[in-house]
Amino acid sequence: MFENIPRPWLDHYDEDVRPHIEYDHLPVFGYLINSAKKYPDRQAVIFQNKKISYKKLNYLTDLVATNLRKQGIRKGDKVAIMLPNLPQTIITYFGVLKAGAIGVMTNPLYMERELIHHFNDSESRFLIALDRLWPKLEPLLPKFSLEKIFFTSISESLSFPLNLLYPIKARREGTYVKVPYNGKNILKWKLLLKKTVVMEPEHIDPSSDLALLQYTGGTTGLSKGVMLTHDNLTANIQQAAEVLNNIGGERHEVFLSLLPFFHVYGLTVCLNLPTLLGATTVPYPQFLPQEVLKAINKYRPTIFPSAPAIFKVLLQQKNINQFNLTSINYCVTGSAPMPKELSKKFKEITGAEIIEGFGLTEASPITHLNPLKGKKKFGSIGLPFPDTDAAIVDIKTGTKLLPSNEPGELIIRGPQVMKGYWKRPEETKQTLRNGWLYTGDIAYMDDEGYFFIVDRKKDLIISGGYNIYPREIEEVLYEHPKVADAAVIGVSHKTRGEIVKAYIVPKPGVTLDKREIISFCRQKLANYKVPKKIEIRDELPKTVIGKVLKKDLRKELNNKPLTEEDLDVQEDFAGNEDKK
Repeated sequence: MFENIPRPWLDHYDEDVRPHIEYDHLPVFGYLINSAKKYPDRQAVIFQNKKISYKKLNYLTDLVATNLRKQGIRKGDKVAIMLPNLPQTIITYFGVLKAGAIGVMTNPLYMERELIHHFNDSESRFLIALDRLWPKLEPLLPKFSLEKIFFTSISESLSFPLNLLYPIKARREGTYVKVPYNGKNILKWKLLLKKTVVMEPEHIDPSSDLALLQYTGGTTGLSKGVMLTHDNLTANIQQAAEVLNNIGGERHEVFLSLLPFFHVYGLTVCLNLPTLLGATTVPYPQFLPQEVLKAINKYRPTIFPSAPAIFKVLLQQKNINQFNLTSINYCVTGSAPMPKELSKKFKEITGAEIIEGFGLTEASPITHLNPLKGKKKFGSIGLPFPDTDAAIVDIKTGTKLLPSNEPGELIIRGPQVMKGYWKRPEETKQTLRNGWLYTGDIAYMDDEGYFFIVDRKKDLIISGGYNIYPREIEEVLYEHPKVADAAVIGVSHKTRGEIVKAYIVPKPGVTLDKREIISFCRQKLANYKVPKKIEIRDELPKTVIGKVLKKDLRKELNNKPLTEEDLDVQEDFAGNEDKK
């Protein structure tokens, strides 16, 4: 179906970008092995005062893989990784893959219901986590199917003397956590670095063996495990390297890796791609604007993948001109539209182009990017990657190909498209049809082959780069004993793209205030999912069959984007201090 689609985008590729690539069919860790051979002494990772060369990183991941196997991991087992951007995250990720296991990247902000579903649905046997998360995990242990948990600490990310000073600092700040290691199922991450005769990496068939179960939001409130093979992930970084063809290799690149590795976008552009290129990764575990500016000034990154909301906040820093940001050559962004004025201002300060693209978890994730050198169209997600077909079909049946400039559902096919949803054959059939991935996003293609997103699947909210599904939040709200009815929508926000707004109808005769709702949600949801604006009202607009008319709620709002001062919950990107 749709074999002879028009491909006008091929005429607008940069002249040195090939429309078809001869792919290396390697496991993901194959690029680590290659870079360790080509650039053994080049720094693979720089974190604070710790530096790890490619040769050392390759060896450490061999140790982790070997020790995981000695601990009982076998090919095809799932290992959950619940860590922020740290050197241990990188070492663990490649170690898990070398052991032949499947990585289950887990957001450290997840709360009880999310964690129980995440670990149990994926059938994860082991978990590697940060020690600070012990208080959250301990009461849930009886509800998990996990056999062993390995804990690491921030101090293990550091070299002398910071590694000794950090625990003292943590105790002073009240963030120190003592984990009750028992030598059985609660274990130290250091055990995975125990020196031993390393085993050869497990044999991998890149075309069929899974590298990741990457969970993505679901309209039912339960996230789905996207099955991504080694070929899916390596094809996507080879495509990216082709489009960004004058980077890497002997030209030593430095990536500022602020995007979280537990998200497939961050994993692809901040870890897998730099490894292919033999580049240096500078991971940052949280977004603190001043610290990021200092990092750019100090480490001189050449590539900075990020999100519009982050660029916006950086540009709002009053002392930005005190930092030298001119090392940055390229910024790749997605997740939300990039305002033209913001892009221009950023280029004035740094000299760097902000290149907009598009992707989704089911495509590993990148499918589109504006040209590096050629015409860029503001508001466009750009051109399909090499070997990636994209088309617009009618929304109702998905079987009629629409002409250029007519909105419809965006469908995609290419080597980066997932194998399917884990244990969800019916949803896989709905999403993968006749070799095409039906994205659910409403878009159109112009006459030159540039694509533009018009709307999002159902009621998806994108806030600060995170995908949020309203129904999951609504289900939590309905658990509150004083809530009779609830609806959640996304509201435009000046820096975050959107924020979550909840409409609440209390049960008759009860008094309900916003603080109760916020406190309740914080116990059940990751902070970025907690409603930031709440409206308590007597009733919600509904159809005759009782369905909430969210379009009517949106009509009630004016088009002026909200600011932080308009919110009932004010938080920074890093962590969520309530100001009201």
